Amino acid sequence: MALLNLTQTAQSTTWAQERHRVLRNTYMLLALSMVPTVLGALLGVQMRFSLLAGSPVMSFVLFLAIAWGFMWGIERNKNSGLGVGLLLGFTFFMGLMLSRILQVALGFSNGGSLIAMAGAGTGAIFFTLAGIASTSKRDFSGMTKFLFVGVIVVLLAALANAFLQIPALSLTIAAVAVLLFSAYILYDVSRVVNGGETNYISATLAIYLDVYNVFVSLLQLLMAFTGERD
Repeated sequence: MALLNLTQTAQSTTWAQERHRVLRNTYMLLALSMVPTVLGALLGVQMRFSLLAGSPVMSFVLFLAIAWGFMWGIERNKNSGLGVGLLLGFTFFMGLMLSRILQVALGFSNGGSLIAMAGAGTGAIFFTLAGIASTSKRDFSGMTKFLFVGVIVVLLAALANAFLQIPALSLTIAAVAVLLFSAYILYDVSRVVNGGETNYISATLAIYLDVYNVFVSLLQLLMAFTGERD
């Protein structure tokens, strides 16, 4: 019995160490992924980058095709260094895409403050929810279906609004997205902590998308409600 207890204790310790390693690597790669995102955003702002600006619908569809292509490649190569390279390439692309909303924000007299507030708000949400997920003993896996349905609804609404261009609908989507992807941060970090996700590249991709969407949605809301025109 004593030997069995020692074996179980050793296994528990090994599993805990493995989960800690995955979480540590995830946070390190997440921090690294912000570098190409910032570079892509700065380059996009300087170039006034816009993906098919004349056609919002085609732009949205093309963006999804490129993004899903990157994500497919990352998942296919998540056990190799190529997966890291593709992830960093993806975050650079997402930075370029981010530059469009940054250009709009910088058109406000308080644009710099709006971007800083969105960044600070995103950071506060991430660190709070990641802390809860890391310390709570609760299993958040029951949120899976709810979150999946939420993403589908937001994507369909965003696609519809690419045709309709209704400001009120855009703000509603942004508000829902802040709540939805904040919940995803809690869910995705919890999966790593509880051993549901054992690959740090996949974990980084998921959490990066959560953080990115929270930031963009917060910035949209801040521009709508506190943006100041010259």
